[in-house]
Amino acid sequence: MTHLPLNFIWFNLLGVLLTGYGILDGFDLGVGILHLFAKEDKERRIFLNSIGPLWDGNEVWLVTFAGALFAAFPNAYALAFSGFYLLIMLILCCLIFRAVSIEFRSKQEAKIWRHFWDLGFCASSTAATFLFGMIVGHLFIGIPVGPSMEFTGRLPNLLKLFPVLTGLLAISAAALHGSIFLYLKTEGDLRSKVRSWIWNTYTLFLCFYMVTTIVTLIKVPTAIVNLQKYPALWVVVVLNVVAIATIPRMLILKKPGWAFVASMCTLSALAALFGIAMYPNLIVSSVSPAYNLDIFNAASSPATLAIMLTVACLGLPFVLAYTFVVYWVFHGKVELGKFSY
Repeated sequence: MTHLPLNFIWFNLLGVLLTGYGILDGFDLGVGILHLFAKEDKERRIFLNSIGPLWDGNEVWLVTFAGALFAAFPNAYALAFSGFYLLIMLILCCLIFRAVSIEFRSKQEAKIWRHFWDLGFCASSTAATFLFGMIVGHLFIGIPVGPSMEFTGRLPNLLKLFPVLTGLLAISAAALHGSIFLYLKTEGDLRSKVRSWIWNTYTLFLCFYMVTTIVTLIKVPTAIVNLQKYPALWVVVVLNVVAIATIPRMLILKKPGWAFVASMCTLSALAALFGIAMYPNLIVSSVSPAYNLDIFNAASSPATLAIMLTVACLGLPFVLAYTFVVYWVFHGKVELGKFSY
């Protein structure tokens, strides 16, 4: 196998890993974003237990993505972790504090104790989602990269309007995804309450989606270059719009499971559109296009990519099988028990 197909395959495999993380950890981040909207302690416990057996496994997809990026495109990995060092460290702090909040909340019954960890869980989930979205925005518009593939910017350069907008879009998307998941896992009055949240988060997501799309076309005109070059890729745009439109239709038809599938398809299509807009670049330089890191100048050797592909082909089916089994075992409504959060 030549170098070009290997580079292309690994670009797509990274997309699969990132999409898997967005879908799986997206809903439990969304649950965290919505956590404080539940007013009663029992409702908040139900929220925590809906993701309790799943959230830590979901984050493995992010770790796997980082490891695959390091092995397949080490130059891009090094630049990303230096250019986005502060944002990545803040994300790690948020994910750690989020995990601590989940585990510590039920250690004491005191209201002030539980309120503190409830606030920590919601704030860390929201902040992590926002920061993920900001990184995506910066990848779109580019960061200062010099001829030696090194980050040449400063922290204030990271605080721009477009990344803030993509961060808000990420929050709205996660909240929508999480609210549909909660609708599947809850019963009774709480389920009715969550249903109203779905419509609110859907409206919010739709607004941010349209605004972000318009701003992207104005701010990053190169985002549609590959769509113009390969017209067949417009099918992804169509599928994205269809998936977004299917969510309310399935809710009206009282098919929440299909609404959740539509939400997953929406996130998958958004990830695919991001990949289409970026290809073949991994990191865009705002200094000069000549300094972009792409799937060619940032890649490992052909031998490394080939060996890793073999390992991935052997290991990925086990990961998918494990994920399926876990979700099958813990499917159904949430029931609070003696050992619940």
